[in-house]
Amino acid sequence: MTSPGRIRVVVAKPGLDGHDRGAKVVARALRDGGIEVIYTGLHQTPDQIVETTIQEDADAVGLSVLSGAHMTLFQRVVDLLKERGADDVVVFGGGIVPEADLPLLEQMGVAKIFTPGATTKEIVEWVVANVGERVA
Repeated sequence: MTSPGRIRVVVAKPGLDGHDRGAKVVARALRDGGIEVIYTGLHQTPDQIVETTIQEDADAVGLSVLSGAHMTLFQRVVDLLKERGADDVVVFGGGIVPEADLPLLEQMGVAKIFTPGATTKEIVEWVVANVGERVA
């Protein structure tokens, strides 16, 4: 874990989705909110995302998924974090996720999904409240 009070978040775009404007906006908002952000770029595999998360000693990983593959991609990231002994990393995300999938994602270990319409302020406040308490 990082030094007390300093939150480190990996922001990632898993899969083949090529639209990263939202992820970049969220990354910048988190950074402006005093959170250290590592943005992985487009077309990352779950393995690459987990490796970056571990190498960077991140407290959380935020996944942006617009491709419809959210159930598979989130599950794989959660599973890989567990396999690597990093199941204390908070997994959250956003994108186009049907309401019916939200409880299933929560059951698999995803802490929060921000759907279209969520504000950057809401995201930053959630990360500070839910990840910050772990690093304080």
